[in-house]
Amino acid sequence: MTTVYPSIKKISGNNIASPIGFKAAGLHCGIKHKKNDLALLVSDVPANAAGVYTTNAVQAAPLKVTKEALAVEQKMQAIIVNSGNANACTGKQGYVDAQTMQHLTANLLNIESHLVGVASTGVIGEKLPMDRLKYGIPKLEPIAGLKGSIDFSQSILTTDTVSKNTAYKVEIDGKTVTVAGTAKGSGMIHPNMATMLGFISTDAAIESDHLHSALKSVVDRSFNSITVDGDTSTNDMVLVMANGLAENQTLTPSHPDWKVFVQTLLHVCEDLGKMIAKDGEGATKLIEVEVNGAKNDAEARKIAKTVVGSPLVKTAAFGCDANWGRILAAVGYSGMTIDPNEIEILIGKTPVVRDGEPLSFSEDELTEYLKQPEIKLKVNVNQGDGKGLAWGCDLTYDYVQINASYRT
Repeated sequence: MTTVYPSIKKISGNNIASPIGFKAAGLHCGIKHKKNDLALLVSDVPANAAGVYTTNAVQAAPLKVTKEALAVEQKMQAIIVNSGNANACTGKQGYVDAQTMQHLTANLLNIESHLVGVASTGVIGEKLPMDRLKYGIPKLEPIAGLKGSIDFSQSILTTDTVSKNTAYKVEIDGKTVTVAGTAKGSGMIHPNMATMLGFISTDAAIESDHLHSALKSVVDRSFNSITVDGDTSTNDMVLVMANGLAENQTLTPSHPDWKVFVQTLLHVCEDLGKMIAKDGEGATKLIEVEVNGAKNDAEARKIAKTVVGSPLVKTAAFGCDANWGRILAAVGYSGMTIDPNEIEILIGKTPVVRDGEPLSFSEDELTEYLKQPEIKLKVNVNQGDGKGLAWGCDLTYDYVQINASYRT
């Protein structure tokens, strides 16, 4: 369902500092007991930037500070991130503390404060330990290459079990353009968006307004197509910086390689989104739902996300139970255009429903299929040409355990 462009190549040893002119760092400053909890991403020059944020009406102080910074001239040169504390629901002091993080980082790098974005993730409702941040930020030493990127990606994690990184390169105007990303997210994932942070770096030359439109379009097909538990967080954001150091001709929708660039950006966001879904708290498997024949693409994505977000579908996947009735029910309550008599459902490659009626199949074979770490569900609603994908994970005993004791 993804357009294939042979010129787009995935980079091995991918990291957030792969594009020209980016450096990264991460360290332990004491917010967490032992693990790294402070990260910094820096561009050698001010970069055109864009962001997409949570739709939760309760938004954390770092989001407000970052939005205000971007509003000055739509540029960013650095992003400072802490984990272990979300700085959310912390009132006026939380806003002051986020600004202090911004100012300390600007002083470290000798740049204007509005060129610094701020992100936080972790426990809600607790004030930041500013003494530890004031100690840690001046000690950050961003470097190019893999080491700094690994430190960065590990420093932004909370309940994640693995860091999440990806990068691609593509030829544009005879120049090699690189797009890289790293993200965190494991629970409270029901984007528009969720307790997830995504950071994307690119050396492409592109103006901020076009960068924002490209980001928004790919977020709808990637980060906004994943779900873990139906909760939408106060802190999630995706930020992208494009510093132009690849020296391609400035990308616009009329540029002959515009679609190729957007597709490259989509690859990065889709990779990260799937990694987040697969690493859902307590998860044992990734679930992909593909919907075809919807009224339009938006309806297809909505149906797919409804199915993959269904607690009953998720628990059936965990129990390796080929309970197609739960899939059909989720399609029915998606609120989209359907005719129950025209729905087809496949679990893996096995048809289980056609024209709204059950088909015979081997329970044993599907039980074995559902034991795999990645499973696919396909739904054809036969109402149009709309196509859509969504990703999620199973719902397990461990998810309850992790979230029952999150603060302790």
